[in-house]
Amino acid sequence: MCGIVGQVKFTGIVSAVTGALMMEAIRHRGPDDKGDYVNEQKNVFLGHQRLSFLDLSAAGRQPFCNDNQNLWITYNGEVYNYLELRVELEKYGFTFHTNTDTEVILKGYEKWGVEILGRLKGMFSFAIWDEQKRELFLARDRFGIKPLYYYYENGNFVFASEIKGIKANTEVSTQLDFSAFTDYFVYRYVPSPNTIWKEVKKLPAAHSLLLKSDGSVQIQPYWKIPFAENKISDKAAIERFDELLLSSVKTHARSDVPVGAFLSGGYDSSAIVYYLSRFGYTPSTFSIGFDGWEVSEHLYAEMVAKQYHTNHHSLMLESQSLDILDHLVWVYDEPNGDISIIPTYLVSREASKHVKAVMSGEGSDEMLVGYQWQKEYEPRKTSWQQKLKTLLSVKSKPYLLEYYAHAMSMGRFDTNELKSLLVPELHQHIRSDPEWYYQSLYEPSVPELKAIQVLDARHFMGEQVLAKVDRASMANSLEVRVPFLDHEICEFIFQLSPEVYYRKNETKHLLYQNIKNHFPDEILNRKKQGFVGPDKYYINLPWYRSRLKDSKLVADGIIQKNYVEKLLENKDHWRLWKVVVMELWYQRWN
Repeated sequence: MCGIVGQVKFTGIVSAVTGALMMEAIRHRGPDDKGDYVNEQKNVFLGHQRLSFLDLSAAGRQPFCNDNQNLWITYNGEVYNYLELRVELEKYGFTFHTNTDTEVILKGYEKWGVEILGRLKGMFSFAIWDEQKRELFLARDRFGIKPLYYYYENGNFVFASEIKGIKANTEVSTQLDFSAFTDYFVYRYVPSPNTIWKEVKKLPAAHSLLLKSDGSVQIQPYWKIPFAENKISDKAAIERFDELLLSSVKTHARSDVPVGAFLSGGYDSSAIVYYLSRFGYTPSTFSIGFDGWEVSEHLYAEMVAKQYHTNHHSLMLESQSLDILDHLVWVYDEPNGDISIIPTYLVSREASKHVKAVMSGEGSDEMLVGYQWQKEYEPRKTSWQQKLKTLLSVKSKPYLLEYYAHAMSMGRFDTNELKSLLVPELHQHIRSDPEWYYQSLYEPSVPELKAIQVLDARHFMGEQVLAKVDRASMANSLEVRVPFLDHEICEFIFQLSPEVYYRKNETKHLLYQNIKNHFPDEILNRKKQGFVGPDKYYINLPWYRSRLKDSKLVADGIIQKNYVEKLLENKDHWRLWKVVVMELWYQRWN
């Protein structure tokens, strides 16, 4: 796992000094080694910070070129089927000089072009410069596990794994995007392709970008979740899921250094430890706990660790840990209002003291209906008024989207709430539909349960959770691997009828049936719990008050002081959390 940066200029030359500043800004993503490339015309710079896992020798250094030295790649990620692809490429006459997946991607691109993306299994973001065509090709993995940002103004194209890499480029000028500012309060992050800065964009998951020699940009999707309503036997579904997950965990364990595992004692992380044990791999495991909390996850994690004889580490947190937000607003680049940003960062920091990579259970809830809001959804009976509106084509938001927006809000910011938050001069930046992003992801043609799963996979997981995990881990030079996010698992699930993989009274049916004989009842019957602490950990009104006392957002005429005072008076801690995260981010980056 690594960090990548780069620059292409259509007028003028690139600066190696500026490139070095960009690389230094993301050094935490790859402190083991670094490299850079400047072409002969001096209008292209590629930089790389390396965190080594495969072929630890200098042969694996990036940027990496093909045999003809006309293609150069800088790459961040892990392609888990690289050995299989290498064998296939060797049959076409390609020879390999390293044992890296980097070389496989580059030579696969040389053979198949953009079609290589459909063959890759794993997490990645990369850039390939084609010296002959004078084109830059960027791509990001199907789920958005690895990040990729870019800036393109006045013939100057700059990209990086994190926004701070772009901001370190002295030729880049940015302004706050107030529409994105309001998006943050609605979603707890800024949805793709936008960022908090007007001029900086995210390459969306499962998309590629081609910067052509004439300066034009083509952005295209290369994969979408396939839908079907296949009905297979329960036995066949359980067995196939078992095969897919075992294969995914096995390939995710490929590394020339030890791979550990986050362990919460929930179904997902416990299942990963169990599947690792099936081929004789015993990882070091890591959990977070809270003193005096009767359902603290470290209690359950330690049960699993004891059963599977892992080398387990529990980190206990206390309330003063909230102060670490001052550092986290640097880590996250953009404001991220997920309430688990603190424990995610701290467990990553603890794990990084012992291993360079861990496995984690992200993706299981989205694929297997693990979230409570998924299970609690009940279609609303349509009234005659609603039917009439539909017949008359009167625009109205589907009930499912209203339900989902409420479930996701943790302190909802609708139009009225945003108007109360922002000074009147900024009301023009409030979108006509603040919850527009849910609408853009909605799949009305699939069963409603599956539609909610898609929203979770592309919004909650794809935009918020995976960004949180990537920044928290990579800030500590730790790689997180997510075996549930194998696209073959996703495709298998979403092409089944929900009645095959979902049981209302059984948690994650296909997973449960495969692990039920391998864990005690305390684990199997445990109530679903997010990666958070007790509510009292976040309901710290004196702390909120102290952090908002001299608000820079208020002083700079962005949010209204009386609104902040109202939140404090009403002890509205979830909305206060979002405001404080933005406040601290704004203080750090403006």
